[in-house]
Amino acid sequence: MPTSQLIQYAGATIFALAVLHTFSTKFFDHLSHTHPRHAGLFHLLGEVEAVFGFWAMILILFMAVTADMHTAIDYLEQQNLTEPLFVFVILVMAGTRPILYLAKRLVDWISAVLPLAAPVAYYLTCLSVVPLLGSFITEPAAMTLAALLLRDRYYSQPISQRLKYVTLGVLLVNVSIGGVLTPYAAPPVLMVAAKWGWDLPFMLSMFGWKAALAVGINAIGAALLFRRELSALQTPATENNKDGMPFLVVAIHVLFLLGVVYFNHHPVVFFGLFLFFLGFTEAYHKYQDPLMLREGLMVAFFLAGLVILGGEQKWWLQPLLAGMDATVLYFGATALTAITDNAALTYLGSLVEGISDTAKYALVAGAVTGGGLTVIANAPNPAGFAILKGSFDEESISPLGLFAAALTPTVVAMLCFLLL
Repeated sequence: MPTSQLIQYAGATIFALAVLHTFSTKFFDHLSHTHPRHAGLFHLLGEVEAVFGFWAMILILFMAVTADMHTAIDYLEQQNLTEPLFVFVILVMAGTRPILYLAKRLVDWISAVLPLAAPVAYYLTCLSVVPLLGSFITEPAAMTLAALLLRDRYYSQPISQRLKYVTLGVLLVNVSIGGVLTPYAAPPVLMVAAKWGWDLPFMLSMFGWKAALAVGINAIGAALLFRRELSALQTPATENNKDGMPFLVVAIHVLFLLGVVYFNHHPVVFFGLFLFFLGFTEAYHKYQDPLMLREGLMVAFFLAGLVILGGEQKWWLQPLLAGMDATVLYFGATALTAITDNAALTYLGSLVEGISDTAKYALVAGAVTGGGLTVIANAPNPAGFAILKGSFDEESISPLGLFAAALTPTVVAMLCFLLL
């Protein structure tokens, strides 16, 4: 068997093992508590964010052994790691105190207008308005903001596990579909928009209003389902603008954030802006909380591993997509998204020559519909996991629990994209 073909088969096998590993992280976390002697190893294997980076290392080592070191290094250098770098930068910047302060003020203002109990109105706003903001500030930023707001307001209180899982499921689905109002914010849209000529009016007319409707239905459904439990929660006192947050500091943070979003395809630019941003936060540390560098690095490690492993899946994914008609492609893309990143899926679909406009719509719609079913389905998902998992039992989120919680909002999105 040729070495290249052997590497392809090994890549698919390693990818399958990595997917199985993501569904087993709760088991390893449990072992870390029951076997303290090896708690460090089990805890590492139980970190969702470490899974794909670990198995990507196995793939590269396999390449180096079966071929040579130069082949492995050349393969690494051919991979586009812009998205992991971008998600790292945007997660750290969006999680700063000035940005959160601004987001909280916006959520407070909108929720105050709603004729609902304060905890229910705030919950509804976090699951509807913030995910839709992802179409403008990017999905990773929206995920980070929403997860931090939900953590501070709800997950920090003694709420039921059912509420935690349903909220996370709705959040992941709504962020995945909430980024399609524009052609630049959702990774699976970014991969195809320029090649297929999809501009802002096209996205709004073909995807945007359907996604906004699904986001609203999902958020309202979750709020109604848990209205009694939410209403019984304590409403925290209104913040008194800790340290007197100056408007200029908030404005500078927003400008940095917008600059990174605008140059999201140019890592040499947005990473340069990030270094300037780090200098600014150090100079004005009075207005900062500890930066989320560890969480950002872990998420970037996860996504980089996914990109590296995904590069060896083209040989079976692309023919599979090419052999489907539009309806089958929609359901196939939704299902495949559960086991592979949806941006990688749409990118592979864009390589198929002669694909019809109907098939293009089905591919992207299906990819974003399934973006909340698993942690690997959508690039911003690991950010939400990293922020919220500490609030779950044994600080671990069950992949099967998430899948079950995300299933109903996924069906809602499916109906909106298919029937409207």
